[in-house]
Amino acid sequence: MPIAVTLAGIAFATPITFTGSSGNLAASANFAVSGSNLVVTLTNTSTADVMAPTDVLTAVFFTLAGDPTLTRTSAVLANGSSVLFKSQPSGGIVGGEWAYKDGLSGAPLGADEGISSAGFGLFGSGDRFPGSNLQNNASPAGLEYGITSAGDNPSTGANNNVKGTYALIKNSVVFTLGFPNGFAFDPSAQGAITKVSFQYGTALTEPNVDPPAAVPEPATMLLVGSGLIGVGVFARRRFKR
Repeated sequence: MPIAVTLAGIAFATPITFTGSSGNLAASANFAVSGSNLVVTLTNTSTADVMAPTDVLTAVFFTLAGDPTLTRTSAVLANGSSVLFKSQPSGGIVGGEWAYKDGLSGAPLGADEGISSAGFGLFGSGDRFPGSNLQNNASPAGLEYGITSAGDNPSTGANNNVKGTYALIKNSVVFTLGFPNGFAFDPSAQGAITKVSFQYGTALTEPNVDPPAAVPEPATMLLVGSGLIGVGVFARRRFKR
């Protein structure tokens, strides 16, 4: 029994990554708990060149078990990511161009929460993360500060919308959201995070990718595997005795 409790402790609050792809589109969203915060890392993982606005990742939608009221803490460029076609923001802060909202109605898959750089008729000025308004829009609107692919060539594209009209991010953003006091959440628990999908472009009629699977962090899987090996060794020793 003590061994089972130890394994459960190892698996608790395990970060979980949702991945999805369709044709040249591919994205991931990692959900992790850090203290009293939910940290979401959204990445455009496609190796294809971004040729049109519908290749730009602009939102992730999801539903959290328990429907906690989250506070918008920060939105910053992930390590190794940068802004294209505009100067780099101070401290990597891009919160003024991204929004989070709970209680959504009309989102893909019926999700009730989302993080987005576009409005989609769902997000407004009051939903933005802290940070400067970098492209002078009163609220999340068009393509600006959406996420281009890892394989994007900024000098190519079918129109200027992906070649300099809008500032874009290559290739990942980290969002921090605060949990209510005392709210416990394990991202990897069954049913903890559902209805996840990735939205591209600036309209909900444009491509939306529904992730087929969620994968625990490899390091945690190794720890759990090691624990199971330990259980096997312990059992064999008891059997020999």
